[in-house]
Amino acid sequence: MRRRCIAAATSGAYSSISWSGEKILMEANSEDRVKAVLDVFQSKLIKRGISLKALDAGEPQLSGKEYKIFATIEEGISQENAKKVAKIIRDEGPKGVKAQVQGEELRVTSKSRDDLQAVIALLKGKDFDFALQFVNYR
Repeated sequence: MRRRCIAAATSGAYSSISWSGEKILMEANSEDRVKAVLDVFQSKLIKRGISLKALDAGEPQLSGKEYKIFATIEEGISQENAKKVAKIIRDEGPKGVKAQVQGEELRVTSKSRDDLQAVIALLKGKDFDFALQFVNYR
């Protein structure tokens, strides 16, 4: 799926953002404008409840007469990070809570809903260098 949005403020001045799958391309005719596009994109992510830790944006690069920023949004959790979170749950979480790594997810199970809520509170209190998202499956 590819989408493109172009906005022109004055004649000769433009900026655009396009994405295909996981890759996002921001273009503008000046470095300040492409940084402004990135800033607007980040504010839209925040409004949608997506952590900026999931956004991996590069530095502006000059390509011909345009400046470009390439970015990706990370989905899922890596095996290494999942193991770190599982260890924290085992060490500091309530008894009877089990954590399993399933692909790009970490599944946490317990008989008590209160224990699961305690684990969520525990993890929200920690400062990780990656984004966490909590999904509830019944």
